Amino acid sequence: MYFLNTSEVFDIARRSGCSIFVLPETEAGALVEPKPDRIVLQPEEKSIITIEQVKTVISRLSVKQLEDVFVVISPADLLGEEASNALLKNLEEPKEKVHFVLITDSISKILPTILSRAAVYFLKTATLNFDEIRADEKVKGLAKKLIAAKPADLPALADELTPKGKDKVRGQVLEILSVAVEMLYKSYLKTGKEAFLAKVPKYITAYENIEKNGHIKLHLVADLL
Repeated sequence: MYFLNTSEVFDIARRSGCSIFVLPETEAGALVEPKPDRIVLQPEEKSIITIEQVKTVISRLSVKQLEDVFVVISPADLLGEEASNALLKNLEEPKEKVHFVLITDSISKILPTILSRAAVYFLKTATLNFDEIRADEKVKGLAKKLIAAKPADLPALADELTPKGKDKVRGQVLEILSVAVEMLYKSYLKTGKEAFLAKVPKYITAYENIEKNGHIKLHLVADLL
């Protein structure tokens, strides 16, 4: 889905418990300005948004809200893994009048467990070019190959993505799946073809199962069929 101007962000976010807005970092300035109806969450240390910061915000939201409150997280791709996981329950069971607004310039850096609970919007004027995805060329190449694979090709491709004796295979496969999700969104927005969007839940399911130490090859095949 598209939005045309950053002035639309909070009107759009009001309709959802969690929205992700993909736009260049240079466009995010006005969205993180302190306002009575906003809680802004940005990195304070170690260049990440920590679980301690997230817990502080969740504590502030524990009382019933009488008016709409927007929790603006920018850049959301700097949420640490623990911080992201701490958000999940709040995204699964959003409190009335609480809206999470995640801002990023790269959705492949957002955990798919969060993507599956959010509406994703791209700035209409932003470049939807695969070259701007923040990943190395090998990862992007494998993500493209995975998206293009026919069901009969998946077992051989799963073998290619999980070479024996190589360290950090699980982490690389998770990165490939994350990049594939971003490519699918961008392909849908470029072409309007629903087939790209329809694949996204399968890739998110594969990511979640593999992240939970599920069998990598099994889920690369079974979840993506």
